[in-house]
Amino acid sequence: MYNKITPEDISKLIGFVGEENVLVGDAINPDYAHDELGTISKMPDVVVRVTETEQVSGIMAMAWEREIPVTVRGSGTGLVGAAVPVHGGILMETTKMNKILELDSDNMTVTVQPGVLLMELAAFAEENDFLYPPDPGEKSATIGGNISTNAGGMRAVKYGVTRDYVRALTVVMPNGEVVKLGAKVAKNSSGYSLKDLVIGSEGTLCIITEAVLALVPFPKFSVSLLVPFQDMKSAIEAVPKIFRSKVTPTAIEYMSRDTILFSEDYLGKKFPDKRNEAYILLTFDGSDQAQVDVDMKLVADLCLEIGAVDVYIVDTEERKKSVWSARGAFLEAIKASTIEMDECDVVVPVNRIDEFIRFTHALGKETGVRIPSFGHAGDGNLHVYICRDQLSDEEWEAVLKDCFDKMYHKAEELGGLVSGEHGIGYAKKDYLKNQFGDVPMQLMGGIKKVFDEKNILNPGKVCI
Repeated sequence: MYNKITPEDISKLIGFVGEENVLVGDAINPDYAHDELGTISKMPDVVVRVTETEQVSGIMAMAWEREIPVTVRGSGTGLVGAAVPVHGGILMETTKMNKILELDSDNMTVTVQPGVLLMELAAFAEENDFLYPPDPGEKSATIGGNISTNAGGMRAVKYGVTRDYVRALTVVMPNGEVVKLGAKVAKNSSGYSLKDLVIGSEGTLCIITEAVLALVPFPKFSVSLLVPFQDMKSAIEAVPKIFRSKVTPTAIEYMSRDTILFSEDYLGKKFPDKRNEAYILLTFDGSDQAQVDVDMKLVADLCLEIGAVDVYIVDTEERKKSVWSARGAFLEAIKASTIEMDECDVVVPVNRIDEFIRFTHALGKETGVRIPSFGHAGDGNLHVYICRDQLSDEEWEAVLKDCFDKMYHKAEELGGLVSGEHGIGYAKKDYLKNQFGDVPMQLMGGIKKVFDEKNILNPGKVCI
């Protein structure tokens, strides 16, 4: 279907980016064959490190003419194989496109290249008294990757997700043409929103080379509450009651005692409380200390009224670091507790979270495997992990398929979807098709064909 890379192709690539930025053969690190989770693996034929839009344009024009597949990769922190070159060909790495190009304080926007890390952008914004609100757990992910998956994170309850902060994009089409989508404006009703098609498309439609992102004023005051409950049902049932109190926390996370213990072992640091089975962690922020305190007290009193065991105020830097570093390490902690794992990133209505979690606990008992979880209680996005532990290859494959089939079916039954923020990539294509049916998949396939008629850009992902 696709043409193989030739020595002439390698020479052309070197002409675009320099010999030091073209890797072939043994020079390609095996890490390029997989993403963070590592369950899908395929080596590229060549890795090309790009630094500017013109290089991307030239490479794509060559690939288009030669019909060579191209997969774009940032930091490789994805979990569904979206950055894995399943058809080989060119792996285009964008981590060297890591410049913050402009801060426009008047319009409250920042223009960045796709290889800027989330933590770098967050620090830059704060230094200039702004906040970039999207806050996914993996701070070393690139902004290009965040846009490509429409990443959400812990602050989505109050501030929304990545899509809400992308004003404009510069993209390179599969044939090498450079196009600007959107503008540095707050409102846009000018035709179809092509920019929004690109957000969440996981590198299948075009390559992002610049992004104009909206910022908000940095909230001067912030405080968190750690609220223990006797069981997960009580903890999750508190969430809609908090929303009905007309207070909007910045974040509402849920966690179980087991997950906290994994994190303690992984970090070598003690969590403030681990005596109870379930916890919700809330944050409140704003420019008015008095209002933040009022909101915090109202929610604290409400939680105690509806059965919380206690309420711990996380207001010192030491306590904040202890609690939030533990929350940020949950994925790595679970990963370190087993020889292999895979992830189910579903989203369900907020009032059905407890039902889904109880289902996973029952499924774990039925199958005899560990299925720890944590997630964003405020928006129903759950991160559920199936741990291999001592299972043989055959047992692992069978259990994995059985658990995924049942969990995605349950999520659909509860009115949910197969992914809340990690995307579809290669791993979830069949589950997406099963849930959406023929017509939506045909529409997505049609969009892919309009952008990429030759199907050379990240083929084998999402809907193709």
